[in-house]
Amino acid sequence: MMPTNATEARALIVQACKALATGGQDDMVWGHPSVRDFDGQGVWMKGSGWGFEEIDEEKVVLVTPEGAVLDGKNTRHIEYPIHTEIMNRRSDVGAVVHTHSDAANAFSALDVPMRALSHAGSMFSFPDVPRFTLTGGLIKTRELGVALAEALGSASACLMPQHGLVAVGKDIPSAVMAAILLDKACRVQLTAMAAGVVARFGSEDDTVAKRVDVWADGQILAGWNYLVRSSEAESA
Repeated sequence: MMPTNATEARALIVQACKALATGGQDDMVWGHPSVRDFDGQGVWMKGSGWGFEEIDEEKVVLVTPEGAVLDGKNTRHIEYPIHTEIMNRRSDVGAVVHTHSDAANAFSALDVPMRALSHAGSMFSFPDVPRFTLTGGLIKTRELGVALAEALGSASACLMPQHGLVAVGKDIPSAVMAAILLDKACRVQLTAMAAGVVARFGSEDDTVAKRVDVWADGQILAGWNYLVRSSEAESA
């Protein structure tokens, strides 16, 4: 589900924003999804100053790796290097999501490994979800974007202590689902840890085997389609 023209790119970003809002990932006007440009000029992403639920096609911009806005009337987010530098490093990544998940911030502050306590948790354990600890500030330079990309490595998501999370995927559905599932995994583990010592969680072999079934491409797409339907119902 990658765009082949500007109209498709804008539509995908609008859908991603609405899906993230429905999934509880909104933070007023902050946070942003992106998709790789079909002509290799940079990334299409949410414009700044708007909430996820407010985004329409006119509020989507095409941003170069240098930060120039090539298409769109809106201003870009200052943290565009999150998207451009991750995609520069990872040819397999077609979309990036950055949100200010409260659960991700709370969980990463504890500095404990992610455990496979749920289906969502199985996506981010064995190996443990990486953390970007160089700064809790804004990723507003290409150098910081490179450092974040290095911390992410080959993973599908990375915790950003004091800042939120970044999630990636081959396309918009997989990146949005990774962001929402990491938030869910953090919430489940925080709830369990608040109740007592976490004594039971999936083993490495069982978790890796489970992940193949639970998070197959068809399941990721089914989750994405549900979010899109739900967001459309909310706005109807």
